[in-house]
Amino acid sequence: MRNILIAAGGVVAVAAIAAGVYFGTRPSSTGPAPTPVAQTADKATLLGVQAGDHVLGDPKAPITMIEYASFTCPHCAHFSTAVLPEIKKKWVDTGKVKLVYRDFPLDQTAVKAAQLAECAGNDKYFGVVDVIFSTQAKWATAADPIAELAKLLRIAGMGDAEVKACLANDAVQNGVIADYRGGEAVGVNSTPTLFINGEQFKGGRSIEELDAVFGKLAK
Repeated sequence: MRNILIAAGGVVAVAAIAAGVYFGTRPSSTGPAPTPVAQTADKATLLGVQAGDHVLGDPKAPITMIEYASFTCPHCAHFSTAVLPEIKKKWVDTGKVKLVYRDFPLDQTAVKAAQLAECAGNDKYFGVVDVIFSTQAKWATAADPIAELAKLLRIAGMGDAEVKACLANDAVQNGVIADYRGGEAVGVNSTPTLFINGEQFKGGRSIEELDAVFGKLAK
C-alpha cells in the first residue's frame, strides 16, 4: 500500500511551514487537546464544523468540504499533492469553500503521524499535513517510519523531546481517535472520504469532478 510514488511538493510545504503561513481554527495541541465531539452526536452535527476542527479557508465560506484521511494512505497522499493544491487555489483561497481535515488513521503509524501533526501547532498544522503527505514515500517505507518522519518535521520546531512528549500525550491521541470514531459514525470506512455540504464522496476525486460539484453548489 505504501510503495507508491508520491508527487513532489515537500520543498514548497517545508517553506510554508518555516514561514508559518498556514492558519486554521483548531487550538494548538501543544497544550490540552480540545474536547472531542461526543460519539453519540447525530450525523448532521458531525457533518458540520466543530469547535475542535482544523479549518483551512474562510470559516464563513458557503461550501464545506470535510476530508477524512489517513497519513499512511497512498490515495490520500495523491489527493493531497495532485488535486488539493488546485482546489485550494480555485475554491478555498477565493472564499467559496472551506476545507475541514479530520483524521481517519488506518494503522498505528498513521495515529502517531496524526499526533505529530497536532503537536506542530495551529499555525503550522496544514503545512505539516502537506509535508507528511508529500514525503510519504520516504518516511512510510522506512524501517522506523515515525523516527524518519520526526526528522522531516524538525523544520516545524519539533525536536526529539517534543516528539517524545507528543507521542506520550494521551489527550492528543484521544483527539485523533475521536476523529476516527466520528468518521465511523457518519459512514466512513475507507480513505480518502469527502463530505461536501453533507454529501458523501468515497475515494479521491479529480479536479474536474470537484469543480463540477462546487460549481453547482456555488450557483
